Amino acid sequence: MKMTKINSIHFKAFMLLGVISMMASSCERDLSDEAVPATYPTTAEIFIDGFSGGLDYFPFGDSRQDAFTVDNQTFYSGTASMRIDVPSIGDRYAGATFSDNGGRNLTGYDALTFWAKANRGAVINEIGFGVSPTDRFKVTKSNLRVGTNWRKFVIPIPNPSKLIRETGMLWYAEDALENGGNGYTFWIDELKFEKLGTVAQPRPAINGGDDETITSFIGSNSILPGLTQTFNLGDGSNQTLGIAPAYFDFKLSNDTVATISELGEISVIGDGTVKITAILAGVKAAGSLTIESVGDFDPAPTPTREANNVTSIFSDSYTNPAIEYYNGFFNQDGQTTLGGNDININGNQIIQYTELNFVALKTLNTVDASDKTHYHVDINVNKPVIEAGDFIRVILLSNTGGVETQGFYNIPSSDLVANGWSSLDIPLSSFTGAFDKSTLSLFFFVTDGTNPALPGSVTEILVDNMYLYK
Repeated sequence: MKMTKINSIHFKAFMLLGVISMMASSCERDLSDEAVPATYPTTAEIFIDGFSGGLDYFPFGDSRQDAFTVDNQTFYSGTASMRIDVPSIGDRYAGATFSDNGGRNLTGYDALTFWAKANRGAVINEIGFGVSPTDRFKVTKSNLRVGTNWRKFVIPIPNPSKLIRETGMLWYAEDALENGGNGYTFWIDELKFEKLGTVAQPRPAINGGDDETITSFIGSNSILPGLTQTFNLGDGSNQTLGIAPAYFDFKLSNDTVATISELGEISVIGDGTVKITAILAGVKAAGSLTIESVGDFDPAPTPTREANNVTSIFSDSYTNPAIEYYNGFFNQDGQTTLGGNDININGNQIIQYTELNFVALKTLNTVDASDKTHYHVDINVNKPVIEAGDFIRVILLSNTGGVETQGFYNIPSSDLVANGWSSLDIPLSSFTGAFDKSTLSLFFFVTDGTNPALPGSVTEILVDNMYLYK
């Protein structure tokens, strides 16, 4: 469930610019090619010394438009390869999809394969296939490691029977952040779909493979998280992919409480409890999500402060900065917290955290609140009784020239409400520690959520209207 550095909105919005046709031959499509045929071609090849017929190159709208070229000097086999020049941080990123808008029937294949290398060791943020106007069958391989020697890569198809008319042949998004911020080049060659017969042991998962129970409300809308498929490949390695919800068949234990769409959109429609599970190509997915709907939602108070006195971080009432992530998923540091900005209740965006011990929201760029005097946040603690030792620690972290400083404030149990909203206005002068208000970037919530039986164990909260003001 780790958030990636490239925001998926680039692909869902599908704002594609600079279309470059890459017909393998000089022939134009005739009118019959534009009609919807009864069946679709089964062409496996995408790039073999050149692009197969019908391919178009669509750089993502906010990416570097000229990052891709065809290279006739460096190649694995034949006479040419695909070359992607990743710009340094600060100069956008390299991201594009290669599409056959007529569609191909890929049901006879079990993997996308290609050879790749780079001019230095590097990690490609995201690469896969299935990016289209709907991303219905999108597949993502995150953190693909490439070296300076050519190597063959395999990205399995989760369920080939679904790909009767797939348009997205290849996509990638790389911003160089995981590679020291410096630009570099990688090449792809012999790009095609194959029937390998060595893709085995499929292990699908939903909700990150966890069995989780959350509280929700009538009118809540959210996306089922953590959809993956793990395969064993012919070389004995395991490959885990992020996959689109449409590959799964979802099951509801009680459809009077919630519904779930093919796109993984959960809508809570009634009181009660429902358990969501899934099957993929006949294999039961690990993980489940149980929703306990407690009825109608009582929203946080609507802010009334003048916008010109507010620096907002998260609120429907104000303009918010771009958010890099709502949950950094620092699993390697012992973090257990799940969730993020993943629910919408009657059009009101809410942050929900469960299994809380610590979590951070990070803005994409630093926030200047140098003239602000107070920090405001609305917190709803999902707990029947607030105990004397319960607390939530708020940490504001700044980053000035790569030097991080922070201030913290402990919200005591007396300021928390059981199953209700606490509207907190904390003077910035009450925060312990010296921090730079002009370069704020991380906003933490910390509690002792490791043992629900102990005081201090605030394990599930809703957050709304986080802002600084004067």
